[in-house]
Amino acid sequence: MSTPINPLQVRLEPWSEADLGLLRLLNSPEMTEHLGGPETEEQIKARHKRYLETGAMLAIVIGPNRDTAGSIGYWSKVWQGEDVYEIGWGILPPYQGRGLATQAATAAIALARAERKHRYIHAFPSVDNPASNAVCRKLGFALAGECDFEYPPGSTMRCNDWKLDLEALSSPG
Repeated sequence: MSTPINPLQVRLEPWSEADLGLLRLLNSPEMTEHLGGPETEEQIKARHKRYLETGAMLAIVIGPNRDTAGSIGYWSKVWQGEDVYEIGWGILPPYQGRGLATQAATAAIALARAERKHRYIHAFPSVDNPASNAVCRKLGFALAGECDFEYPPGSTMRCNDWKLDLEALSSPG
């Protein structure tokens, strides 16, 4: 079993020009197994540009050496006729299984909650992604059911729709 990462060492930092390399690492076949596979270099560059412009993504940085361990983001979307947030994350293989996704999601949910823009935040992990589904359960998301979800654009995947009420009194984590 991997050693858990101390929550005090986990920071979320705004996406920067330097994070293009992280995006390329997150685009590996291993990392995109549950997301329809890797994107082309042009798609990665376009995604990086969107991340810089929208501010929706954050780099997950850990420890005193400021190692980049993955990314997390949340953004507004309309889901089933309602304005909500969607949240998504990716943790690089050397850091997986150490509680990092849960810690980063807890911090990102706190940021979304503080904005007071939408009542609900949804996560849409593939039904075949046990790790991300476990993070949702651990954070107190309610399983709304399975759904078809277009990701990447032009491709449909089967996902679980996890929903968290940001106005609930208890904090996730």
